[in-house]
Amino acid sequence: MNLDALLLLAILSSSLIPGLVIFGLPEERHRLRTLLNLAGAFVKLSLVGVLFLGVYSGHEYAFRLPLLPGLDLVLHADALSLLFIVLSAFLWFVTTVYAVGYLEGAPNRSRFFGFFSLCVSATTGIALAGDLVTFVIFYEMLTISTFPLVVHRGTPEALRAGRIYLAYTLSGGVVLLVATAWLRVLAGPLDFVPGGFLAGLDAALYPTLQFLFGLLMVALGVKSALVPLHSWLPTAMVAPAPVSALLHAVAVVKAGAFGIARVVYDVYGIGFALQLGVLLPLAALAAVTIVYGSVRALFQDDLKRRLAFSTVSQVAYIVLGVAIAGPLATIGGLVHLVHQGMMKITLFFCAGNLAETLGIHKISEMAGVGRRMPWTMAAFTLGALGMIGVPPMVGFISKWYLALGGLEAGQSWVVVLLVVSTLLNAAYFLPILYTAWFGHQHQSWPHEHLGDEHRETTWALLLPPLITAALVVLLGVFASAPLSPLQWVQLIAAREYGP
Repeated sequence: MNLDALLLLAILSSSLIPGLVIFGLPEERHRLRTLLNLAGAFVKLSLVGVLFLGVYSGHEYAFRLPLLPGLDLVLHADALSLLFIVLSAFLWFVTTVYAVGYLEGAPNRSRFFGFFSLCVSATTGIALAGDLVTFVIFYEMLTISTFPLVVHRGTPEALRAGRIYLAYTLSGGVVLLVATAWLRVLAGPLDFVPGGFLAGLDAALYPTLQFLFGLLMVALGVKSALVPLHSWLPTAMVAPAPVSALLHAVAVVKAGAFGIARVVYDVYGIGFALQLGVLLPLAALAAVTIVYGSVRALFQDDLKRRLAFSTVSQVAYIVLGVAIAGPLATIGGLVHLVHQGMMKITLFFCAGNLAETLGIHKISEMAGVGRRMPWTMAAFTLGALGMIGVPPMVGFISKWYLALGGLEAGQSWVVVLLVVSTLLNAAYFLPILYTAWFGHQHQSWPHEHLGDEHRETTWALLLPPLITAALVVLLGVFASAPLSPLQWVQLIAAREYGP
């Protein structure tokens, strides 16, 4: 085994090993548990940095472990996997800091952080999967490891949300397994290849390949919350704020969207998918999801549910960019994988701060909260303006390239869709900002936990959203800087559409 393979295994193990150790820690070992969490997150981020520089310089990293005759566990790092793994490693580090502060004094912290680490390990495996079989293995590991996080509080509402979550995601997993096995029979090894590997199959198999594409999109559409497979996501908002942040910005929905990109680009290939005529229906489904999620968000008074329906809409931007065949649309869709993560995790961190500090869960309870928690609401404001697409925030960059991509592909309806979506984004975010900054507080906060009105909240809860909110601005202002997310996805687009 060479050093390249060891680097991939070390990245995978940097969250897996601390997680397994944390499971065995007594609840009172708070300092050791925090040390293991932060050390694992820091080591992973550092190792991913080494991998990033290697891939950028053109180095190839691969690892293959035989599982069964003719069936291997394959890890591989390319530009697309680095986009996802850098996002997940960075946001895991930030979310770990936040979760340590959020769960201080709460019961069952060893169980929580153990599964939290397993969840990030599964996300890492999804990002580094070198073939469809390996992807399926880690994809199902993600389902199992996130379920205990969803039901962590153990309330009837949490248990109900967990059952719904499992019903959706396990059903999607079965469909994914069937489609993968069927493809394995038709095409042999399923290693991801730029440009795909199915175009050389007999033309008589094209109807079957169209059907299998549909199965794969249904399976992956569950976790990416495409309509009508989205209902589990708003229901899962009963989970603690760090879990909500993880589901929406780092792990589950991003795993589904990332999987769709892998299938379109590296299993079917853009050219062959266009030939089969499967991309336009996918784009139409994404468009319906974008509008539906935004309309549903308008009518939610519960803050986390409004953010959840916003996620349903926003993640569909990624799918839309993938489904519109063209370099500019690909850039807009894939860069939104990073941009949406930064914006949405900021919003959920802030929602968690409001709930944990003042007991605020509903928008109708937020009148004047900007004066009580100015830094939290400043971060929320930046995240919300980014979601709307106000320049120079990162959301504007995503929407700009999606619009250009639609025009480049001769799909002018995409511009109309983005205008309508932006107006809807403004309609459900601006009232929150107005209420928080200009509303008059008519009653005491629902439940003020901190007991010190001169102190906004703890540093562990305040610092993470301030960091991610700053990045919402900086990644937009410096979008053309070397190694920025925009520059990186331009490399990916050049790979997919290059000569």
